[in-house]
Amino acid sequence: MLKTFLTAIAFALATPIMAQGAMERVPDRPVGEGEGPFETLVIKGATMIDGTGAPPEGPVDIVVNDNRIAAIIRGGGANVPADKVIDAGGMYILPGFVDVHGHNGDASKAPQPSYGFKLWLAHGVTSVRGVGFGFGPNDPSISQKSRSAAGTITAPRLFAYTVPGAVGPFGAIDTPTKGRDWVRWIKAEGYDGIKFFNNESPHVLEAILDEADKQGLGSVAHLGQRGVSDVNARKAVELGLDGVTHFYGHFESLLDGSRLPQYPADYNYLDEQSRFAWVARLADQVGEPGSDQWNDYIDYLIENDVTLSPTFNIYAASRDVMKARNLEWHDQYTLPSLMKFYAPSLTNHGSYYHDWTSEDEVAWRGFYRKWFDLTREFKNRGGRVTAGSDPGYIYQTWGFAYISELEMLREAGLTPLEVIRAATVDGAQEIYDSKGEVAPMGSIKVGKLADLVIVPENPLANLKVLYGTGHTRLNRETNTLETVGGVRWTIKDGIVFDAPKLLADVAQMVEAQKAAQE
Repeated sequence: MLKTFLTAIAFALATPIMAQGAMERVPDRPVGEGEGPFETLVIKGATMIDGTGAPPEGPVDIVVNDNRIAAIIRGGGANVPADKVIDAGGMYILPGFVDVHGHNGDASKAPQPSYGFKLWLAHGVTSVRGVGFGFGPNDPSISQKSRSAAGTITAPRLFAYTVPGAVGPFGAIDTPTKGRDWVRWIKAEGYDGIKFFNNESPHVLEAILDEADKQGLGSVAHLGQRGVSDVNARKAVELGLDGVTHFYGHFESLLDGSRLPQYPADYNYLDEQSRFAWVARLADQVGEPGSDQWNDYIDYLIENDVTLSPTFNIYAASRDVMKARNLEWHDQYTLPSLMKFYAPSLTNHGSYYHDWTSEDEVAWRGFYRKWFDLTREFKNRGGRVTAGSDPGYIYQTWGFAYISELEMLREAGLTPLEVIRAATVDGAQEIYDSKGEVAPMGSIKVGKLADLVIVPENPLANLKVLYGTGHTRLNRETNTLETVGGVRWTIKDGIVFDAPKLLADVAQMVEAQKAAQE
């Protein structure tokens, strides 16, 4: 069994770009699923949180022409002929959320991509950077991106990143020349950027990053442990990397008393229980926040305009796996196939809770303390932090995982307004910086794209009201429980989606799969 496990994991880790089976085609958006875009849409009476960090203001009326915000009328009272009017009195309107770390291409978990797309939209996510949505000769990323832009499928706006060698006729990208040729090829194909797993040698990585910059492509890296001895986060930034996702590479840049991370003699990277249990112990090998070493590293990241997308949520189960297994949305909205993938397994990536102990959870809580400290200090000094969810692994289901990430950004020390900014304008600008453009979405401003989310409750007071399952509280007047919140409408490209209806569609997908298995 161990040999089988190690063989399977070795293949997966050596080729992280391989999708497991063919995904189904995303169906065309049916008539009635989303209204618009309208020649003129008016949203009346909402309190606006514009995404820039400005304080809330309301009531406001927002006029949308086709797919652009045409006017913001403070105090309300818009008197504009409209094809559609949304009464948002007493509600809150925000820019559509941006998830900078998305995946949606594994048939063993969720074979129909619209499952994840609808969950994202139902939670107010109107733009997703796929890192990636699929790989190999049948990568659907560009097709799905085009169909979303045309409004012919129910999906967020999609930005397609891919991994060196994952697509194209080049095979392994093992020379600088081949790296530059591959970058030019993916640019011509319509990709927006590159995701690295730290599999390239430094001179090849440097050439790819240089060419990506010339071609206006973005770059982000999961700096995996097998390559981090040569390229930690500091080195990757020196070579030209735009953004660091997850925690990989940070603590290896801050080691106190050694050049390389120290592992126990029986450590095995291909055994994911060993791999992730010892990730947390890495925190013990670095100094305390506030030291000269920490300050120098944070200053270096800021001076080089690096963006951090921590994806705190995707590892949250490591500090309380029992809670993660029993999250309240699993029964209604998590596919049985996805729950099966989440369960402890010798072959499924991220399903590493084979014998997860209280000692492991305590170690991870300590790890998060320093990870939060690093992120908060980076933010406090002016660094840009964005929101990414990395859904479909480790009990983190699409949409719900994104709101969990917002809560964890708050826990890390971002203020509520800073959390919303990370989820909106900063996420949008991270994607558009490489293009040399101001992001056309991410804030509520005249001329911006009509990507908006309307919520009955105030997310600045309680981010939990953004979950599709809402927020349960006691009505103190009637002494009964009530559920409030949940996104009411998500507007993407001027198309108005009924968020509860999208959730109902997902619930039907879950019930259908359960019935098929009986």
